[in-house]
Order: sequence, then structure tokens, then C-alpha cells
Amino acid sequence: MFRRRLRLSAATAASLMIVASATVSAATTAVASPQADDPVVDVAIDSFSPAIPKVGQAVTITGTVTNTSNVTLEVPQAIACIDTERLTTRAELAAIPTEENKPVGNRNNCHGLDSAEAATFQPFTEPLVPKARVKFELVVPWAEWHISKKPGVYVVGVMFRGTVATTVDGQKSTNRITAGRSRMLMPVTDGKPTARKVTTAVVLPLRHRPTLLAADRFANESLAQSMAPTGALGRLLALGQKQKVTWLVDPGMLDEARQMRDGYRVVGDNNVSRPGTGAKAVANWLRAFDATRAKNPVVLLPYGDPDVGSLIEAAGGLRDLVGQARAATEQYNLGGAQGFKSGLWLENGSVTSRNLAAASTGYAGARPDDTTLVSSSSWTADDRPALSPSPVYNVLTPEGPVKSVKTVIADSSLTAGGPDPADASSPLQVRQRFAAETELLASSGKGPISVVALPPRGWDPDGQAAVQLVQSLSILPWVKPATLNEIIAATPKPVVTKAPPAGRPAPGLSPGQLDQLRKLGTSTNTFISLLNDIEQADENLRRALLRAASYSWRGFADEAQRFVGYEQGGVTSQLNKVHLVTNAGGERGQHRAIKVNLSGSKGQFPLTVENGLDVTIRIGVAVSSPNRDDLRIQPIQQKIVPPHQKATFQIKASAEQNGLIRAEAKVISQSQAQVGKSQELVIQARQYGSVGWILVGSACALLFGTSAVRIYRRIRSEKRNPSATEPGPDPLHPAPLDTTDSTGTRDDAAAEPVEPLADELQPHLAATPEPNGHAQQSLKEGVGTKDG
Repeated sequence: MFRRRLRLSAATAASLMIVASATVSAATTAVASPQADDPVVDVAIDSFSPAIPKVGQAVTITGTVTNTSNVTLEVPQAIACIDTERLTTRAELAAIPTEENKPVGNRNNCHGLDSAEAATFQPFTEPLVPKARVKFELVVPWAEWHISKKPGVYVVGVMFRGTVATTVDGQKSTNRITAGRSRMLMPVTDGKPTARKVTTAVVLPLRHRPTLLAADRFANESLAQSMAPTGALGRLLALGQKQKVTWLVDPGMLDEARQMRDGYRVVGDNNVSRPGTGAKAVANWLRAFDATRAKNPVVLLPYGDPDVGSLIEAAGGLRDLVGQARAATEQYNLGGAQGFKSGLWLENGSVTSRNLAAASTGYAGARPDDTTLVSSSSWTADDRPALSPSPVYNVLTPEGPVKSVKTVIADSSLTAGGPDPADASSPLQVRQRFAAETELLASSGKGPISVVALPPRGWDPDGQAAVQLVQSLSILPWVKPATLNEIIAATPKPVVTKAPPAGRPAPGLSPGQLDQLRKLGTSTNTFISLLNDIEQADENLRRALLRAASYSWRGFADEAQRFVGYEQGGVTSQLNKVHLVTNAGGERGQHRAIKVNLSGSKGQFPLTVENGLDVTIRIGVAVSSPNRDDLRIQPIQQKIVPPHQKATFQIKASAEQNGLIRAEAKVISQSQAQVGKSQELVIQARQYGSVGWILVGSACALLFGTSAVRIYRRIRSEKRNPSATEPGPDPLHPAPLDTTDSTGTRDDAAAEPVEPLADELQPHLAATPEPNGHAQQSLKEGVGTKDG
């Protein structure tokens, strides 16, 4: 159903369009100036049958009219209308005036049908009071259109008219006005074959905003609800079971669905979880999806469907996420016998040569058959490629390592709806526009032609418009359904074209969202660099970061905020498990300084780090002073720390000045990234100054000088008096004990002769002759002197 909102003047003193005739072909007399608070009347067309009438065939139009104003409409009527100009080219379709800036009564390009003998209009017996709704059914015989029997496209619709009471200068009067109108396109065929067939590939995106928080915890049930038969993803999948389509899938969504299938819990706003209820519906969806892959090829988007344009514009680490997402898709295990192609999907202002070059090259696993999809609406009407006979082009990318990127340009007109912009997303309007565009392609040229229809992001939240689009493939005789792979294979030598100019900014992630992404990316990369074996890092960490940058967050800012906050909290809690220990109790001591002492100009002190994680890490410690440049720290080797263990680092430091030095210590990863908060250090340096060193040196000189003088005097004294007195007893060599008892006799044991030691056991003392020639006496005096 689609509707068109129309405004009535609230000022009854203003003149309105007056219909001179009581019939529906009324003439305009005057129109009031629209007011800011004009009431609104809605006209909605619910069905149009047949979708492509043949010459001579009647058309039935049904719908509803809703009075959403505060004005009662007397003698209301619903009337069929037509613009009798036959449209034969797509350019004429694009040039249909919208007349949005004109009052309803002045919009005269859809003329009412006034046949009294046919049901081309329907009067209502009761006035249409505010908030009331009435249904209408109009049957228009072919002759009442008053058009040619030639095939073409016409603009038709339904008008709604009524009488309103007005008061001008106290005088009451009534005015007949056109209160509402809704238009649509009517392709007409003569039943003959068209000049050619239009090979058409319909690409259906299967994507959903991320809901997986961690492990089996989900933010809500929205993914399971969408995969139910009545949900958007359920409807899209059912189309692929009946028609030939190409799937454009976010592998991140498939991972979430597989986790849901195996059981999940939903975390509420109070962080209390409850069992999920959609596991069965998700399992059924996954089975059906795998079954459709036998005939419907799959193109996988970059993992998480990141907002490529915003990330490349942000540069730095966020730009790197695009390559990481593409590399993750290249390595993705889709399962089954059928393969997939890796793809990229850009729209509108995101389609620039810089973005194409950055997102299509330079990532791990890139393959020549990777598919790039863009929308034709990214170009202005004057610069847009012709898209004939093929939508496959080589788009120039002078900024990149390759000078062009093979690109499929989807025709945005095929899904544009209209002609009134307010009704563009109506499923019925989409069907009629698709039929009109393809009919003119089939009847206005020669030779083969192929097109790609790709609905824009956010275009069809409930999947109803896509249903009408795909169902058209089976009712339009000039359309030949195909897959995207078939169209690409049929264009071995694409035409070269320029990318759109980069003048239009692409709306995307807000500055606040980008800042949160940077913080989460820094924390995630720091944690990964902590690991002793980085290759063993859990892929879920990196993939959560990619999902946080998803394009699908547009329109769901609150959910995006919650998701990023949850992921940030999880990574931060892990990083906090690696910290410096400040006491024997193992406390982290974030607010307590560590006190150390240096006993001299150089010294060392220990710092202990605790690994509270369940994995082995490789870490180091860095010490620096923010306000003292004389503190020197020798290089510190990194250590490997097993799970739930501690490691102590001996910090060798030196300072040129004494006193207190306030420094900070921090744990660093292999990539030199800081882990957690820094820890304050208070270093007490105690060392001698220059005066102290002079005093120490003087004392040492005095000590050694005095000793030298004493030695000199002793040697001189001995030379002057060589016959010194007999030395007294030597305490180190006492005389032999007297063995004679008190009776004057000797002890028998002592009197026995003692066997002398063998010569080889006796020490051989080499007696050096003294100047006086008494060698033996010289040996005795060298041991027992007062200076000896």
C-alpha cells in the first residue's frame, strides 16, 4: 500500500480550487496559500490489476482514503485519473514532474475520468469526518482511458474530492476541492513479443544489525524474529526458493544465526539473561538457505558489513578495519559443496575512486573474481554510465595500486518506485516501476541487454517490496531471469568509465561512534598483542570489532551504543587482569605509589607483574619520569608469564642527582602498547656529592700515606741495628713443653725416640741468606717481630 499526503488550507477566508462542473472534470478558480498547520488527507492504492494491462483490458483499482485532518468533507468522491501522454523512453519516465511544490488543486497532470456509465468514480453517501476511513474500488474500462492502442507507459491514479464549508467576512459558503491524489505507472502491452529480452539479475541482501554480545549472549530477539516466516529475512528467503536470485550475505549474520541455532540467552537492560525462544526458527532458516544455494549463488559481504565509506574517511586504524573485514570473508567457511564470491557493496556518496581502490585491493586473500557492486544513483544524471548493453564496467581508480576495478553497476531506477517520491518505497509502486522500466528497455532497442536490480540499504525493512520485485520476474514476458555470475561471465571485456566525483559527502557513522570504535580497536589490539602466541588469539575478538563498525547500525543508535559498550567492557576487564603488584597480598594498588631506594648513583629494584588471565602472555615493564630527565633505566627484557602466575623484573636504574624522583611504571605488550593504567613510583636516590667525594679521597690519601711512612721507618731502623736483642717468646710458635716431672725424671713415653718424618713429607724451606750471612736466624726474626 502506498499513500500521498495532501494539504488543505485551514484558513477558510482563503480561496480554494472550485470545480465549476458537478462532474469530476472540474475547472480551477482559486487556491489558498498553504498554511503551516494545514490538515492532511491520505489516499492509498492497495491493488492495481492487472499489473500490465493489454490493449482493451479493463483495470481494477482498490484502496482507502483516510481523513487525518480536522475538517469534515461533504459529498466525498474517489475518482480515477490519467495523464494521456504516452511515455516511450526511460528518459521520459525520469522526467515525470512530481509537482510536490504545488497545491493539490493545481496539480493538473492527472485528469479525472467523468463517465457516468462506468465505475470510474465512486461517491460516498456519508461525509468523511476527521479520522474516518473509507474504502474504494474503481473499475476502468479500456475505452475510458482515452489512450492509444500502442504499447507504452502511462501515469494513472486516484483523486479524492469533497466539499468544505468556509467563512469569509462572516459569510458562509461551500467549496468543492481536490483534497488528495495518488499516482502510479501503468505499462500497457499489445500482446506482441517485444524487440528483445531483458536479462535481469535480482540481487537480494541478507543482512541484519549485530545482536551477538559474547559467547551465547544476545542483545535481543530481533534476528530470530526476522528469520521467522513472517519476518523480513524469512520473506526474502522464500523468494529464493521459487525464483532465481543472487544472495548478498553478511557472514557475520550467519555466524550469529549459527550460534542462535545451538542455543542462546538474551541479556536484558539490567544485564539479567533469559533463555532465547527463536532457536528453532533460526535453524529452519539456515537449512532452507543452504538448500537454495544449489541454484542461487552467494556473494559474501565484508565480515560484519562495515560502513566502508566512513571507515576509509576516518583513516588510521579504522581504515584498516576494511581490509580486515575483507580478509575475514576470504577465509570464511560457508560450508557445503557450493562456493561463494567475496564482494563489496558501495552506495551513493561512498562510491569514489579512492574508496574503490582502498576497499578492493591490498587485503589478504584477494582474488580476481571478487565482486564489487555499486548503485547507478551514485553518479549524477549527466555523468552516469549508459548501463547498456551490460552493467559491468572497469571503473578507473588512479589513486590505487591497480588503475581500475571491475564493478557491477546496479540500475537504481529499477527499484525507484514512484512517480511520487512520497510513495517510492511502496511495494506496489516498486512493482509497477520495475515493469515500466524493463518494458521500455525491451521495446526500445536492439541486441542483447542485461541489468542488475539491487534494492538500496534501508529500502525495504519488512521485505514486502522485494516480494513484489521478485514476483515480477515470473509475470513480465520480456524479462529473462539470470544470476549475477551469468551477467559478469557474459561481459569478458568491460567498458572503462570514470568513478563519480568525490564532491558529495557520504552520511555514515557519527564522530562519537567513530571515537568509540577507535577506543575499542585500541583495547582489542592491545589484548591480542599481550598473547605469547598472537596467532592463537580468539577470532571472536577481532570479529566483534568488525561488527561494531557495521553499516546496519544506521537507524539503531541506541542498540549500537549498547553493543560497543558491552564489547569495550569485556575487553577492559580482561586487560585489568594483567597488572603490577604493590604488596605481598597481590593488590593492584592503582592509587598507591610503589616506594624504592637507590643507595648510590646506580641501583636496582624489583617490580612484579601478575597474569590473572587463562592464557600465557609475553610482557615487559617500562619506567619513566615525567619531570626528571636524569633518571636512566637499562633495557628491560620481556618475560613469558604462564596463566595465573607472576613475574618479577629487576629494574636497573641510575640518577645523576639525589632526592625523590616521581616516576611511573607500566606494563607493556609485545607491540609496546600500554596495558592498563600506569603505576606511580617514588624513587629515593642517595648518593655523594662532589664535596663528599673530595673528603673521601683525602681520607684515603692520609691513610695510605701514614702507612707508607711507618713501613719506611721500620726498614730503616733494621738496617741501622742488625744485631738486635734476642727476641722474646713468639706467641705463634711457643717453646716445647718440659716433660720432666717434679722428681727430676722424664716421662718414659716422652723419652722414647721419635721416628723422623720422611724427607719427601718435610717442607723444603729455601733459606735466603741475609746480609750478615746468618740464614737461620733471619727466618726466626721474620715471624716474631713487632711489625711482623
